[in-house]
Amino acid sequence: MKINITYRLFLAFLSAAFLAVVCMFTAVQWSIDSGISRYVELLEHARFERLAEKLEKTYAEKGNWDFLRNKPDSWLRILATTLPEDQAPILQMQPERRFGQQLGKGESTLKGTPLARFARHFEKRIVLMDAGQNPIFGSLRELEGIEYKTLFHSGQAVGYLGLQPPKHLSDIRQLSFVKQQKLALALAGVAVLLVVAGFSLPLANRLVRPIRSLAAASHRMAAGEFNVRVPIASSDELGQLAGDFNVLALALEKSEQARRQWVADISHELRTPLTVLRAVTEALQDGIRDPTPEAVRSIHGEVLRLSRLVDDLYQLSLSDLGALTYRKEDLDLAGLLTRTTELYRTEFARKVINMAVDLPDAAQARLFADPGRIQQLFANLLDNALKYTDGCGELIVRMGCSGRQIVIDFMDSAPGAPEGELPKLFDRLYRLDGSRSRSTGGAGLGLAICRNIVEAHAGNISAQPSPLGGVWIRVALPLNGRC
Repeated sequence: MKINITYRLFLAFLSAAFLAVVCMFTAVQWSIDSGISRYVELLEHARFERLAEKLEKTYAEKGNWDFLRNKPDSWLRILATTLPEDQAPILQMQPERRFGQQLGKGESTLKGTPLARFARHFEKRIVLMDAGQNPIFGSLRELEGIEYKTLFHSGQAVGYLGLQPPKHLSDIRQLSFVKQQKLALALAGVAVLLVVAGFSLPLANRLVRPIRSLAAASHRMAAGEFNVRVPIASSDELGQLAGDFNVLALALEKSEQARRQWVADISHELRTPLTVLRAVTEALQDGIRDPTPEAVRSIHGEVLRLSRLVDDLYQLSLSDLGALTYRKEDLDLAGLLTRTTELYRTEFARKVINMAVDLPDAAQARLFADPGRIQQLFANLLDNALKYTDGCGELIVRMGCSGRQIVIDFMDSAPGAPEGELPKLFDRLYRLDGSRSRSTGGAGLGLAICRNIVEAHAGNISAQPSPLGGVWIRVALPLNGRC
């Protein structure tokens, strides 16, 4: 049988309250029992002293113990005089013929006090002996633990008065007033349990309500509703959990939007060259266009463009999955950057863009990296600057050291980019130009690949406005040592 968390909490609260009530009842019961026991012992001791004093005084008047021998009525009257004035009982007793058992088997009634029943037990445990230790009253069957007090007259011992210890504490517990206290305590415990039961279920429901809301939202999110949110009703752990759930839902919602945008952008990127290829091939099939070398070059150009796009997508997918192979080695970064920039110098000169390479203090910088991937990083950044820098512009490539990092800057001239758009440059398929034509640029994957390469080398890449009017791309990579 499955028990939901509401009833589990309810049972937990009720069990804790029950355990607390039981512990409290046990502790108070022990306290009452021990307290009453000590109190009765004090009463008995005081009465015992009064009885001894009364017997000595009466013996002095009578001169012997004959006034008590075989006279239980006289013995009971003396015992009655030792009770406190407000507890003086009426004793009724049917004497027995057998000596020493008249109080053990007789029917005795003590009225008018909560401790009356216990007084009878006191009388049963009193032992009186003469000077020769011959019993006058009481039973001598239980001699162990008897407290004796010597009775004196004119400086001589004339008798002994003893009190047997109580055999059973149950006699004390059965006192009416003790029973009343325990009954009241038990009723109070039951009342506490009823109150706890009355409050536990609503409290459990209140505690579980945020969990139910979170569970319902989780089911909706599992079904694809990433826009679901849960209310944050408190600042405790449940409130923090609700906040974390909302953050997760927002991240999944953005991821889903990015995925849909990614699919749409990929479809668009593939549609453009495929549309051109289809148009050219259909024109050739219909005889509208002759199969001239120019037509073949057009088809070949679109095929190359499509091939580059597919290759970029493949490279980006591998880098996203961490499946790109990196063969790292000790690398002369300055030399690699110089060789890569020389490969592009002719292209920049053809577009009349002045490229200046500045390596003032990085000639000896060593980096543990993959030469092929780092060259791909530089090539992508140079290609991006070549495509998005106006003719008669300028590009500055600068390398320097900063602590345990080497920093490579690519600063180009106009056109620039709005500052709010700069962080998006490293997103997949993102381009600043408003049209979807790729006549001036690629598919918008180069900088995304650059970011993955840099992060794979434990570095970081960022974009900011260039002092030349264009975009400033900064790459920071960790060094083997200091520059």
